Amino acid sequence: MPKEFIVAIELGSSKMTGIAGKKNLDGSIQVLSVVKEDSSAFIRKGYVYNIDKTAQCLASIVNKLEKQLKTSITQVYVGVGGQSIRSIRNIISKELPADTVVTQDMVIELMDANRNMKYPDQEILDAAVQEYKVDSQLQLDPVGIQCSHIEGNFLNILQRKAFYKNLNMCFETANINVAEMYLAPLALADSVLTETEKRSGCALVDLGADTTTVSVYSKNVLRHLAVIPLGGNNITKDIASLQMEEHDAERMKLKYASAFTENNDIDNNLKYPIDQDRQVESRKFVEIVEGRLEEIIANVWCQVPEELCDKLLGGIILTGGCSNMRDIEKAFANYTHIDKIRTAKFVTQTIVSNLPEVTAKDGRMNTVLGLLAKGDINCAGHEIDPNGDLFGGKQPQQDNPLDQRRARQAVETPAGVVRTAEEIRRAEEEARQKREDEERLAREKAEEEARIEAERRKENSPISKMGRWLKKFGQEIIKEED
Repeated sequence: MPKEFIVAIELGSSKMTGIAGKKNLDGSIQVLSVVKEDSSAFIRKGYVYNIDKTAQCLASIVNKLEKQLKTSITQVYVGVGGQSIRSIRNIISKELPADTVVTQDMVIELMDANRNMKYPDQEILDAAVQEYKVDSQLQLDPVGIQCSHIEGNFLNILQRKAFYKNLNMCFETANINVAEMYLAPLALADSVLTETEKRSGCALVDLGADTTTVSVYSKNVLRHLAVIPLGGNNITKDIASLQMEEHDAERMKLKYASAFTENNDIDNNLKYPIDQDRQVESRKFVEIVEGRLEEIIANVWCQVPEELCDKLLGGIILTGGCSNMRDIEKAFANYTHIDKIRTAKFVTQTIVSNLPEVTAKDGRMNTVLGLLAKGDINCAGHEIDPNGDLFGGKQPQQDNPLDQRRARQAVETPAGVVRTAEEIRRAEEEARQKREDEERLAREKAEEEARIEAERRKENSPISKMGRWLKKFGQEIIKEED
């Protein structure tokens, strides 16, 4: 009997991470294996710009996981993020006859109309419902309410079509089936934020290597999502401008950098060693680090909608690799004047593991663990023969991943799920087939109506009437003669 486990892959700007885990009956997740590969040579700011190298890295991660698990992998969960991700508000409205009762079909119609919106060079990855305006009142669930006007307020999450296409091509090139694509920021939020924080209003800031992702929540609804093209690597490059190699700058950042230092606490005589022969003044080092970090924080704060700036009762939640910098919470508090700030070092789910990457609890694994928690389709295939015979035993018949997704989404489409290129193609094909069927039925109906109309006209024509009269007249004469 094959093993059961879930596999998730996060495509980060500095590291690509693959993880396999098993969900236990008590709700905990047991991490079975973790594989990391350097991705800085082909992924920049979350954007795949070298498809072949990315595909090779994906294949390498899957192969290493399979060797560790001694089981083939049939499909994987994938996180979608990167610089091109952004959100935009959209309103779809509809006039109704007076005192019309809103039905679920009407709501679905509004959602479909929003999903069919076209944005130049952009692909709608997901749509978060903000609220519905029923006449003049705002409602989260308008079904059953009488009105004459209804509006659906949506937050559409977009990505550049080129980026989306490249991501899909990577998995096709690597011949890896995708169980489901998730918006990585939403999967992360579901794993590190509490219900209270989402309800009362909060900003989740994921400080990554090349990008910083800002997700703003209020009343349990995602209100804004943006990815800033600045991260920890920008600080490293700024330090490297002090005439040193980037690997030395990274080492110094990890050892000496602080997000906030009081001016009186800076020792003007202190110098940090670059190597055995060179040093840098601590004040200059502090100014460089804090200058770039203040720019990142300023850009983060600009992403919080103005109407919510004073309503973040849940505060600011920091996570990601760069959130490990000393006094990072103090730096955010000093700039934003938000007192309630915490750093999410780990996910809220119960994770069982003895792997050092997981037990470090430094925020770097939060996104991929969030993706793993979203998985509910078995990714395990047949067992691999350690002697190298991959096909020695009978392989179990695997369900088509797309059919599994469709069966699951037929019941409920979870928030944050991104349709793959294969799903879009099949959906477009089904829509085309539906249009053709509707057009065919319309033609057949029109032809039938035309035939009936032609028969009616023929029936009522003077010639037909004369023929019927002559036939009746002939029948009466025959009767009289009899």
